[in-house]
Amino acid sequence: MRGPLAPSHVPIAKSRGERFDDLVLEAVDRLKPRWGTQLASVEFAVEEVPPAAELVDGPARLSSDPIPLGRAESALGDEPAAVVLYRRPLEARARDREQLGTLVLDVVVEQVASLLGLTPETIDPGYDDRH
Repeated sequence: MRGPLAPSHVPIAKSRGERFDDLVLEAVDRLKPRWGTQLASVEFAVEEVPPAAELVDGPARLSSDPIPLGRAESALGDEPAAVVLYRRPLEARARDREQLGTLVLDVVVEQVASLLGLTPETIDPGYDDRH
């Protein structure tokens, strides 16, 4: 058994999930200067895939995309508002880490906009430039 690594050793590589979590945190940090007060009580989370209940097919589906990339939940009772991103569907759509970062940012912006009842362009003026 080895002891802890000293700082001069090669750092342990982050897992794919940890790298994804970092992208979500970067996206949230980008919004905090402008929306920090509104986001202070919002929890941000990552799930691997959407729950089966969100995989609606047929005319009841609200989106043209068969697999949702995230969801926003309003505060309910003691439960805080939440924005949840789905890691695997987002990773499946990105050809590289840069595009994944952009997709994550867009989904965070879209879900925050939904939660606050605003447009994505209001939440992040750069949103328009990416679309």
